Amino acid sequence: MKIFSGTSNPVLAAKIAEYLSLPLGEVEIRRFPDEEVFVKIKENIRGRDVFVVQSICRPPNENLMELLIMIDALRRASANRITAVIPYYGYARQDRKDQPRVPITAKLVANLLVAAGCNRLLTMDLHAQQIQGFFDIPVDHLYASPIIVKYLKGKHIENPVVVSPDTGAVKAAYAYSQMLDCGLAVIAKRRTGPEEVEAFSLVGDVEGRTAIMVDDMTSTCGTLTSAAALLAEHGVKEIYAAVTHAMLTDVGCQRLVDSAITELVVTDTVPSTVGKEFPVTELSVSELLGEAILRIHEDQSVTSLFRL
Repeated sequence: MKIFSGTSNPVLAAKIAEYLSLPLGEVEIRRFPDEEVFVKIKENIRGRDVFVVQSICRPPNENLMELLIMIDALRRASANRITAVIPYYGYARQDRKDQPRVPITAKLVANLLVAAGCNRLLTMDLHAQQIQGFFDIPVDHLYASPIIVKYLKGKHIENPVVVSPDTGAVKAAYAYSQMLDCGLAVIAKRRTGPEEVEAFSLVGDVEGRTAIMVDDMTSTCGTLTSAAALLAEHGVKEIYAAVTHAMLTDVGCQRLVDSAITELVVTDTVPSTVGKEFPVTELSVSELLGEAILRIHEDQSVTSLFRL
């Protein structure tokens, strides 16, 4: 088994390699003067089971192209099997045609990965479950919920209620409510612009309780902060937000500072972009991904990794 890392999240890749007690594979990644990507695998991988760790996060086009070129280099170096370990699967929001003449980019990315020579995919908290069906290769889809729930249980939150900040996150929020053994509330929103969201309706009993909002990703924090404002109007005592992929912009960071949210809980699937002016807890998914990689290599089941 060999573990290689792209440049999108080398810290997470190093933690995964440390968990597996393996050194990261030697690879040279650089740019030509015109910004084209050059990749050279600097060790023998013929017949090896190879895993490439790369999140398709900011800048997504650079990181995606880098991943594709790495996979092509590994395939041409006669690797036996190439598994793309993509903690954050970029372009996942474009998973359907919800208006005329738009692409389904999540499917395009799937096609590109397979065409480059990827034999298997390991990813975490996809924006939409159906993206797994875009691939004709095996997909192992993990969840960060066991790690986040373990942290939240350790805080001994009094009278909690899990809140879905929009209707798309209801299924995930329900799973969290079952694991935390508490109630569930749902917020309806409407998007008024690319970075603007308005929360306008709340279903569920939240007055005097501690709200735990859960979502798979955030960048501008429009959904979270708008939902938090509505919860505050309905008498919530305290508000926590738990997000797997936090690709926060400057606008998002400022919105958090100005919001009613007490603490943001995130994972390290993407490099942290949050400043020190807001309380953020970053949990590592390296052991979860490392254990999944080990089990895939040894042809064992990964089902037990979904349990608390």
